[in-house]
Amino acid sequence: MEVWNTTIVTHFIILGFPSLQKLQLLLFFVGLIIYLMTLSGHIVIITIVRLDLRLHTPMYFFLSNFSFLEIWYTSNIVPKMLQVFLATDRSISYAGCLAQLYFLITLGTAECFILAIMAYDRYLAICNPLRYPILMNNRVCVRLAICSWIGAFVVNVPPLVSLCKLPFCGPNEINHFFCDAPPLLKLSCRDPRKAETVNFIVATSVIVSSFLLIVVSYVLIIVTILQIPSALGRQKAFSTCGSHLAVVTIFFGTLMFMYVRPTSSYSKDSVNFNKLVSIFYTVVTPMLNPIIYCLRNKEVKEALRKAVMGRCVLLPKAGNIPNRGW
Repeated sequence: MEVWNTTIVTHFIILGFPSLQKLQLLLFFVGLIIYLMTLSGHIVIITIVRLDLRLHTPMYFFLSNFSFLEIWYTSNIVPKMLQVFLATDRSISYAGCLAQLYFLITLGTAECFILAIMAYDRYLAICNPLRYPILMNNRVCVRLAICSWIGAFVVNVPPLVSLCKLPFCGPNEINHFFCDAPPLLKLSCRDPRKAETVNFIVATSVIVSSFLLIVVSYVLIIVTILQIPSALGRQKAFSTCGSHLAVVTIFFGTLMFMYVRPTSSYSKDSVNFNKLVSIFYTVVTPMLNPIIYCLRNKEVKEALRKAVMGRCVLLPKAGNIPNRGW
């Protein structure tokens, strides 16, 4: 049995951005504004989808699920980050650090699954329009959402277990603004290569498999759209996919850069750049997603306009609402 002659770490110190000490207050206010905008944007989407009966379709059901995930995803990171900017308490307990990391990767995984399901939903709607209401009915939508949540929590248990087995005996300073796997693994007293491998395999499997499903779905969608004789029909079909493609490109681009590579490839010189990329996918992207969906989606814009005017449809009239699969 291995024995360490040093004190076992019970808490970590999150350094944040030490090189920007003079800008900490500015960073706090900017981060707070972005966080409030993120919460507001996603709450608006969830509310609009809930209230407007024309948005009771599978696509918007999954969009509201995605927004719900984004709220918890960013709330897992930003409040502690803001606290670090104020320098009131940079410490986080060992259990709290592992919990933050686990919820980060779990919620991120669930988002990957939901985005893949949304691509599959668009494939069915465009390539199999006649069978779409049967293939993507209420029960199927709920089951897919539940499976994405449960699957995300289960698939990330091995990385968590492998990390929990590592001893931490000092130093305890995490050169990041949250508890992410790469900087945390570097603090282990034992060779973390086994935990790195588990983390790399799970992250790569989730991100690449989800991305490939999205790519295959959109290849089939594009082939189908190009066969539509009407230019207006092609434009309408492409417009329903534009916002989703924009979100997928931003989300998976940053995730692949950060996690689809071995932890050993992280160098001291790249720490600040990695933090910048992390800021983008944990803070900035969740704020941009509601804007992208609202600006590029005519149905959401129309529902939002009517909601602001107080004319959002709350109750259906018998026979007026067609069965659209949700």
